[in-house]
Amino acid sequence: MDVVMQEIQQNTFLKEKDKLLGFIRSRVSSVEEAEDILQDVFYQFVAGFGAIESIDRATSWLYSVARNKIIDRYRRDAVRPKRTDFELLSGKDEDTPLTLQEILPDLDNSPESTLLREAIWDEITEALAELPADQREIFIQNEIEEKGFREISEETGVSINTLLSRKRYAILALRKRLQKFYDDVVGN
Repeated sequence: MDVVMQEIQQNTFLKEKDKLLGFIRSRVSSVEEAEDILQDVFYQFVAGFGAIESIDRATSWLYSVARNKIIDRYRRDAVRPKRTDFELLSGKDEDTPLTLQEILPDLDNSPESTLLREAIWDEITEALAELPADQREIFIQNEIEEKGFREISEETGVSINTLLSRKRYAILALRKRLQKFYDDVVGN
């Protein structure tokens, strides 16, 4: 790699390091975990630097990678309930947000648990794919991308009440689908 490219990488790293660490830190439980993710992000940045279309896109690329790393870490390490009863949850309050933590059981790292974890994520992906596009989009933006309803409303021009309604319908559909999956595969 030529000296100019190394200098661009180094300058980008120095410029974005503190902001990116703050972004990551606000989404994970410890400074150490945030630093590990930051290290992974910059490793991927150096390894994939040639694939970034322009230096102007480097910052957004870094944040996208950071979001993905956070989600991957969450999937792997989050403390999750052993079994979720969506009927019980929906019986309490249908407007209660369904979070990824509620969906994923706490599994160890055995081969069986790894297969089960993958099956659960496949089921979630299929359930999301079956939702109407507007419901799927609001669920993904709010739950996975962690965007607020106000931000989404400003970006899309759709009222906050409409977005809340769409997410509610998405939650109800996901609960129903995932309860059936848990009953069939995880239950008893």
